[in-house]
Amino acid sequence: MARRLLGADSATVFNIQEPEEETANQEYKVSSCEQRLISEIEYRLERSPVDESGDDIQYGDVPVENGVAPFFEMKLKHYKIFEGMPVTFTCRVTGNPKPKIYWFKDGKQISPKNDHYTIQRDLDGTCSLHTAASTLDDDGNYTIMAANPQGRISCTGRLMVQAVNQRGRSPRSPSGHPHVRRPRSRSRDSGDENEPIQERFFRPHFLQAPGDLTVQEGKLCRMDCKVSGLPTPDLSWQLDGKPIRPDSAHKMLVRENGVHSLIIEPVTSRDAGIYTCIATNRAGQNSFSLELVVAAKEAHKPPVFIEKLQNTGVADGYPVRLECRVSGVPPPQIFWKKENESLTHSTDRVSMHQDNHGYICLLIQGATKEDAGWYTVSAKNEAGIVSCTARLDVYTQWHQQPQSTKPKKVRPSASRYAALSDQGLDIKAAFQPEASPSHLTVNTGLVESEDL
Repeated sequence: MARRLLGADSATVFNIQEPEEETANQEYKVSSCEQRLISEIEYRLERSPVDESGDDIQYGDVPVENGVAPFFEMKLKHYKIFEGMPVTFTCRVTGNPKPKIYWFKDGKQISPKNDHYTIQRDLDGTCSLHTAASTLDDDGNYTIMAANPQGRISCTGRLMVQAVNQRGRSPRSPSGHPHVRRPRSRSRDSGDENEPIQERFFRPHFLQAPGDLTVQEGKLCRMDCKVSGLPTPDLSWQLDGKPIRPDSAHKMLVRENGVHSLIIEPVTSRDAGIYTCIATNRAGQNSFSLELVVAAKEAHKPPVFIEKLQNTGVADGYPVRLECRVSGVPPPQIFWKKENESLTHSTDRVSMHQDNHGYICLLIQGATKEDAGWYTVSAKNEAGIVSCTARLDVYTQWHQQPQSTKPKKVRPSASRYAALSDQGLDIKAAFQPEASPSHLTVNTGLVESEDL
């Protein structure tokens, strides 16, 4: 069947039935890395909205007891072909009501109007995706999803397209020679170690790649990418077509999760240009490009206080403003502290304000004794940090009498002292009527000396 699908000069198909192999070894098993990727694609597709399929199917009211979720009677297989050859992915799906069918490549939906692929569906539920001449861009994971009101299901087939010139030979078998079964790989067979080991090659494929970047001069720039392939691809970076060599400012790292990074720190104007990442292994190569734009560095100026905080005193219950003015490029961040406690947010009574002209204010509504203390304001930007401190005192208010009742100063005389007796002080005798302050006038004639 595979030979009929792929033509007389059949490509290498992973699921070709070989009579001398046991049933368990008929189908090729993808690597664990690829299987995880396939599972992730299927998981996301089954939970994501999709565009309308090409199937002209309208769902009516199907009784729940009669409904059957989609089910694959035959799933997609994995193929490995040479560039320019035809390939057809085939599966069979059933369900009640008849499921709608959607095709995806690497998680992106394939439109039924796509000229490169031919999508068909037979009455028995057989679905197929066919391309007459494969290109290197066809390399990837192909997923079919079937959906009806009872649920969704999907399966994925891996297509590996190899360039003819990368193999160094024609994909055609020599004339007159029958098809020779490929020796099984060590990963599939633990038999005689002297048996030839068949190596499997996967052309590099970028799973993650960055887009164009704009970075300010002097900052750090990081370009991350992730690539699959077997053997593990070697990565190289180029700037405007010239190789990038690791140095103190350019570092190339590989993390445990397989993410490759090009780190540039600090970025200079010479780093601007077109970056190309090339992944190469024995099966071929792949690449991506991006543009790095380096923005001019600002003329940084450290913060400086134009007006500093001033020591302030205020009566209990009155509002108070602690003000200053600061400048700097870029505009600095402002931090307030009372004694050793940071003021991180504004409240209804204590609020922090600043404007675009550098004016900074700490406003306290209804100052109390607890507000008294040392206040520090700090201004910080990339060029430096500066601080200033001031004291706030809060006084208790004294309820004084009006000025008209202020007692007059009276200089005592010997005659007035004569009015003192062991009975007390005779107020009327001690002061002349015109010199007697009104607030000291007492109804009784005598007061005790202790009260005086």
